[in-house]
Amino acid sequence: MSDDKRLRVMSWNLWWRFGAWQERAPAIAATLVREEADIICLQEVWDDGARNFAAELAGELGYHHAWTPGARPNGIHMGNAILSRWPIAGHEGIALYGQAGADEMRVALRADIEGPGGQIPVFCTHLNYLPYHSHIRQRQVAGVLEFIRASRPCKYPPILCGDFNAEPMSDEIRMITGLAAVPVEGLALLDAWSYCHPEHSGFTWSRANPHAAETLEPERRIDYIFTGYPRPGGKGQILDCRITGNVPVEGVWPSDHFALVAELRL
Repeated sequence: MSDDKRLRVMSWNLWWRFGAWQERAPAIAATLVREEADIICLQEVWDDGARNFAAELAGELGYHHAWTPGARPNGIHMGNAILSRWPIAGHEGIALYGQAGADEMRVALRADIEGPGGQIPVFCTHLNYLPYHSHIRQRQVAGVLEFIRASRPCKYPPILCGDFNAEPMSDEIRMITGLAAVPVEGLALLDAWSYCHPEHSGFTWSRANPHAAETLEPERRIDYIFTGYPRPGGKGQILDCRITGNVPVEGVWPSDHFALVAELRL
């Protein structure tokens, strides 16, 4: 657990039920237990109608959770989830833009977390994955930022996590950070990794991971933790960001993505 002056946030794409998912599940749980994050944002979380992986992970951690469904490959839902050490006062899921013929049923999830210093607004999403879908991701980003703007203002800045399937200098990411025209006037977020490590690549899709390597795709940073600018007193200031989930657990690689953990000031 982070200390009483720090908030530890984790984001991770769990690779749905691809590969040896039953073997990967304990490795995922062990990684979450080890990291002791206060808030965990997860993508590609499965629900088969009888079992919900977010609920199972929350149960192992003793956490609260919220989940929203997106696509349903092979009849098994793939969604986003937020797990929290502290109670979740409310949550909402929304559908994001999907172009005809390329609608991947992407969604965004908001959870209002009752933190020790007041409510913390947390958002989790996962955008279209194909490299030539930047135009779709840009509209999805606009939808996510509108979702943030429409949510009740809090004293703590918003936290946005997810697998954006886009590199830092893509138009869609620059729209979030204010390096390109923002889709929501007055709203730009900080990229925790680049804030802490501007000179380092921070690849979360890496050939060091055999699940990613077998796709023959280039290495890149596509997973992010974004935060609003710090509030008075330093609430939300980014203190650290690091990669985790980048080693096997008893010989099993937990996911095809590496995870991120950021430390923020409470």
